[in-house]
Amino acid sequence: MLSRLTSILAFLVIAASQVSAESQNILMNAITEVDANVIFMRHALAPGYGDPANFSLIDCNTQRNLGSAGRKQASDIGVAIKDSGFRFTQILSSEWCRCKETTELMKIGQWRTFSGLNSFFQGYANKHNTLDKLSIRLKVLTEGVTLMVTHQVIINATTGASVGSGEFVAYNTLTKRRKVFRLD
Repeated sequence: MLSRLTSILAFLVIAASQVSAESQNILMNAITEVDANVIFMRHALAPGYGDPANFSLIDCNTQRNLGSAGRKQASDIGVAIKDSGFRFTQILSSEWCRCKETTELMKIGQWRTFSGLNSFFQGYANKHNTLDKLSIRLKVLTEGVTLMVTHQVIINATTGASVGSGEFVAYNTLTKRRKVFRLD
C-alpha cells in the first residue's frame, strides 16, 4: 500500500512539474518569438453577447460578467502564469467588471484599471478616445512586459488578431509582430 501511494505521489509531482514547464515554455516562447513588450489578454468567459442596454460602468449588475466557467478559467490561467515563474512589469485592466474580475482572480500581482482598454463595441466608450489613450500608453512603456486585460475589439484594433475568451496576444509595439497563444 505504501509503495502504491509513493508511486501516485511521484506521478503527481512529475505531472505538476510538466504543467509548470509547459506554461513557462508557452508564455516565454511567445514573448521571445516576437520580442513582446505587451501581452494582451481577452477577459475570461462571460456568457452572452455585448452588454445590457442599462449598462453602467460603475454598476457590475448592469454588465455582462464572468460565469462560473469564466471564474475558473481566470483562476487556472493565473496558476499557469504563477507556475511559469514569469512576472509582469505592470498589469492593467479595462474598467469593465469582467476584465477586473479576470485580473483579480488570476492573483498574479498588483494591478490597476486603465480606460484605454475599455470596450467601444456598443459605444459605451468612445473608440477614437480609447484607442488614442492606448496608443499613447504603448509608446511610453518601460522595460519589461506589461499585461493588459481587455476586450476582443481592443485587441483586434491594436494587433489585428481575433482571440477567444482567456486567449493572449504577445505583441511588440515597435515591430507590430504578434503571437496568439493560450495558457488554459
